[in-house]
Amino acid sequence: QVQLMESGGGLVQPGGSLRLSCAASGSIYSINNMGWYRQAPGKERESVANITSGGDTDYVDSVKGRFTISRDNAKNAVYLQMNSLKPEDTAVYYCNVRLRERRNIFYEYDSWGRGTQVTVSS
Repeated sequence: QVQLMESGGGLVQPGGSLRLSCAASGSIYSINNMGWYRQAPGKERESVANITSGGDTDYVDSVKGRFTISRDNAKNAVYLQMNSLKPEDTAVYYCNVRLRERRNIFYEYDSWGRGTQVTVSS
């Protein structure tokens, strides 16, 4: 059983900052890629940021230069630092972790958090 718990969402003014955290717990042998997705009302879920096991990062164009994804392998955690927030960043943000539970079975799957609300408004 693996569980992801997001935190750090909230209400901020345009131009403000938030730091999202996601910690994975349970039976985990190793973690591959980790990422953040978001979904606004009436829109499809989109990938916001991704970080590989080697530390390579990728961002959707709309957040480049403003958001930074990072990970702490010792804590099985991934973070998203969000600066210069805009109203269009308003969405529910979901943590995604691709993991392997057992050493002797090479089977990986995606685990998802339940989401944390980010609202950017005056």
